[in-house]
Order: sequence, then structure tokens, then C-alpha cells
Amino acid sequence: MPEVREARFEDAETIANIHLSSWKSTYQDLIDERDLGNITLENRMALWETVLRKPVNGQIALVIENDHGEVVGFVSGGKERTKSYDYDGEVYAIYLLDAYQGKGYGRKLLESFATAMKEAGYESLLVWVLTKNPSSQFYTKMGAHPVEAEKVTIGQGTYEETAYGWKNIDQLLHNFSK
Repeated sequence: MPEVREARFEDAETIANIHLSSWKSTYQDLIDERDLGNITLENRMALWETVLRKPVNGQIALVIENDHGEVVGFVSGGKERTKSYDYDGEVYAIYLLDAYQGKGYGRKLLESFATAMKEAGYESLLVWVLTKNPSSQFYTKMGAHPVEAEKVTIGQGTYEETAYGWKNIDQLLHNFSK
């Protein structure tokens, strides 16, 4: 049975590797190759060491382990960053190794994250997804509604992202009990 726990500093390298691997496999057909190469293990390591050393603004980071205790995915988030929408919380990143996608790991990770965000006082959640990313169906199955689409720059390219949101975390959590 997969286990979710709080991410620790010593998880930084594993999270960075998952982030890089999942980023490349998820976006290989959605993002130009030159822009895909913008994400490196070194910059992901620096990011995760910083995040896990001293979380800013109450950022929450969780990992999910497989049956052998190996970290195979993560989620992080906190305050909604744009302040342009009527949502107080945001999923900043959620990634799983390919072998664990479609097996309930993402669902368990999102449920644990939503629970932690509710316990931290958040009432709503937003997540940004590349518009052409088929993973957006995961969020709509979990009851999220499209909020807004806007252009984002990744490397040299411009791509469209769509925000999906849950106005009420309780509604999202209720979806997990179905």
C-alpha cells in the first residue's frame, strides 16, 4: 500500500530526479525540445534543497512511497501565487514516476495534500496545467473546474496553461470518499 509522508531535506535528490524524469516524459510531446532541456537535475536539486531546507510561506511538500519504501512521487504547494483569482491555495507541482501513474498514487497524493492544506487553514485550491496536457483530465475527474487560461514562457517558447480549481477543499475531499 502506498504511503504518503512529509518530504524531508534528505529527499531533495530523489524529488529532483522524479521532477526531471516526469517533466521530460510528461512534456516531451507538448514542449519544444530546446525548452524541455531548460530543466536540469542541478537546478531541480537547488530548488528542492531550498524548499526543503526552509519552507517559505507555509509551503507543504509531501512524498509518496511504494510498497518497498521508495519515493516515487511528490506534491508541493501553498498560498496561491498570483492573487488574481479567488482561491487561497495552490498546487505548485505534482509528479509521479511513469510506472506509478494510473494506479491510484496521484489520487492518494492529492488527497493527502488537500487534507494538509485544509488543516493549514486553506479553503480552496488552484492548479496550473499545460492546456494540451492529457493529465488535466485527472483534475476534472477530481471535480476541478477550468478557471482561466493564459500564456506562459518556458525557455524560449510560449505555451498556454489552464488553471483548474476547487472553490471548496471540502468538496475535493468529499470526492475521495466516493
